[in-house]
Amino acid sequence: MEKFDFIEIKVPAKAEYVGVVRLSISGVANRMGFTYEDIEDLKVAISEALTNAVTHAYGENDQGEVTVGFGVYQDRLEIMVADHGGSFNLNEIKGGIGPYKNTEPVENLREGGFGLFLIDALMDKVEINNNSGVIVLMTKYLHETEVDFNGNQISTTQ
Repeated sequence: MEKFDFIEIKVPAKAEYVGVVRLSISGVANRMGFTYEDIEDLKVAISEALTNAVTHAYGENDQGEVTVGFGVYQDRLEIMVADHGGSFNLNEIKGGIGPYKNTEPVENLREGGFGLFLIDALMDKVEINNNSGVIVLMTKYLHETEVDFNGNQISTTQ
């Protein structure tokens, strides 16, 4: 099995914590050697995913929390944003997640999900699980040449 580090952060589902997570992803991506442009893309993508969760996941009185996970691999960064709190069971998530397609009606995911279009444009691969709450799994490869048009890794080195 591929080795990776996993970082998990839980924040209250409030807009003021989006910046904290942006700083976190910036630090992780910088340490991995991502370019300035890629780090900016990652910050925008995670802001969209978090803002979507903060705005739509909970009612006025029920603040709830958002869990963010970073899978730090040698060749890529996988980011998970889940709006139902709880810790990540990685195998469960990866088993129940499917690709996000531009053809899906965004309303099926959640009102105001236009951020998903932006996330899809900025990341190499985007997958969605909306069984219990919404989990967005975003992947960004360190080197763009390792991804084909379908978001699949084409590099043969492991």
